This record gives sequence, structure tokens and C-alpha cells, in this order.
Amino acid sequence: MKNITLLSLLILITLSSIAKVPSHEIWDGLVKKYVLEDGLVDYKGFIKEQNELGKYLDLLSKNAPEKDWSDEEQIAYWINAYNAFTIKLVIDNYPLESIKNIKGSVQIPFVNTPWDIKFIEIGGETYDLNNIEHGILRKDFEEPRIHFAVNCASMSCPKLRREAFTADKLDQQLEDQGREFMNDPTRNKITEDKAQLSKIFKWFTGDFKDKGSVIDFVNKYADVKAASSAKISYLDYDWSLNDIE
Repeated sequence: MKNITLLSLLILITLSSIAKVPSHEIWDGLVKKYVLEDGLVDYKGFIKEQNELGKYLDLLSKNAPEKDWSDEEQIAYWINAYNAFTIKLVIDNYPLESIKNIKGSVQIPFVNTPWDIKFIEIGGETYDLNNIEHGILRKDFEEPRIHFAVNCASMSCPKLRREAFTADKLDQQLEDQGREFMNDPTRNKITEDKAQLSKIFKWFTGDFKDKGSVIDFVNKYADVKAASSAKISYLDYDWSLNDIE
């Protein structure tokens, strides 16, 4: 009987731990409705449903990742959080020509960019977008494909995915994002002897060289393969808001 009781307790503890991982269903429904196939975002639609977005952000705020979560659960959580809170930042300051037009308030005069604004409450801690991208995703996980998944609300960013990232599909979702981004001629232009790449590859070069060169990484996803001797240059980055209008 004691063994059965102990087993039941262990099962309950395990189930309790699993239950702490929040559902991303609300976010999934929102991006399916308000992100177009071409990656443009209907920010006015998000404004109309800001209460629903608020429910999802509240869910994230009350269910911070824990150490017993899998890497996939944590990565999916933080990517979705980054993207959802970016939408929140944009609609709170809408209309905008660019996310870079958002500056810090008088209360936080040393904030110079929207990515430094501490407005994200998660698990009793206050974060900014940089904390999530650089202090968590890039620091804690050796996963360069996150650069294809986080969206900075700008035209040159990888497209905002029209579904939530989830642990069970994360690898395939990141692979999809990589292929779409690399083969989008508005973001990367690749021939055998020349690779005109997104500036993401310039800003975060080290993230893409862990298992080879940047060209090696690019060739994993590009339909046209660049030679190892291909000349690398970087395209101008368009910071215009990825708005439907």
C-alpha cells in the first residue's frame, strides 16, 4: 500500500509539473487571424483583440519557465513571449512608421531603444525584449535558429509565424523558418559565388559558426548553394513596420 501511495504521489508531482507549462492556444489563434501569408501583420486587428492578447500575456506572466521544463518547452515559451510582447509594445504605441520610433518614457530616461524598455512582467521579474533574446534565448540555449523565429516587427525581420511555437513541433517549426527566411529574396540573395545576406548574419556571426562557417550554415537552408569561397556582403535592413497598411 505504501508503495502504491508513493507511486501515486510521484505521478501527481509529475502531472503538476507538466501542468505548469502554459498553453499557447490563445496566441496561436491570434496569429492565425492577424498575420498574413506574406508575413505582414494586421495591427489594428490585434488592437481590437487586445483583451485576448492580454489574457495570453497574463498567462505567460503567471507561468514562468522552470528548471524541470524541457529545452523545447522553454525555447517555445520564450520565442512566443518575445513575439507576443513585441506586438503588445507596437499596439500600445500605434500608429508607427517603425518600432525604432518607440522611445523610453520620462520615468526611464536612459532607455534608448524599444528593446531596452522594461515592461514585461514574468514570474515576479521585469524584463525587456533584449533580456529575452540575448539574456535568455541566446545565452542559455545553443540554438542559432531562434534568429529565424523572433520577430522585431520590421520588414527585414524573419516573418512572424502564423502559429504558436510548441515543444512538440519546435524542431520542424525552426527548420521551416530557416528555409523560408534563407530563400526569401527580399531578405537574402544567394548565388554560387556571392551571398548577400541579412544583417542578422553580421550582427550575430558567432551564433552561426559553432559547427562550421557562416556559408556552411546558410547552405543548410538555401536552395542555391554558395561556394565556400563566395563573397559575403550584407543587405540594408528595412526597419519599416511590418504593417498591412
